[in-house]
Formats: sequence, structure tokens, C-alpha cells
Amino acid sequence: MTTVPLPTDGTRWRCTLCGNLTRFDVTRSSKVVEYVHLDLAGEPSVEEREVVSETIESVRCRWCNAVDQIELVAKPGADS
Repeated sequence: MTTVPLPTDGTRWRCTLCGNLTRFDVTRSSKVVEYVHLDLAGEPSVEEREVVSETIESVRCRWCNAVDQIELVAKPGADS
């Protein structure tokens, strides 16, 4: 399995097949530590959440359904 690189402050995703820059379905795996508070009625709420690790497994283009066809490109005005 090849992981998909995350966009940075100066980059964004782009579908290499159709050129989409804005709509993607992202499948990710996360390992998190949460502080859960239960109220007196037993209803839980997450008060703190720490992401220990996160991996993007796949990114699918919402326009053309292409999977594994995503590249990183520079954002407009980003320093090269």
C-alpha cells in the first residue's frame, strides 16, 4: 500500500486525470488518545483528542472516481 502525501502550506492535491482541485474522498487510518467525560446520565463527550498517528490510505477524485491518481501541486501564490 502506497500512502498519499499530505498537502502542505504551499501545496494542494490535484487529480492527474481530470484536473480536479477541490473534491476528494479521503480514506485514512488514525490512532488517537481521547479524554472522554461521562455526564451523570452516562452520556459521553470527548473533551480532548490527541492524534498519535495518521495515515492517508487513498484519495479518490469525486469528479472522475480516479483512485491513486492524485499529485501535489503548488498553491497559487505559494513560494516556490
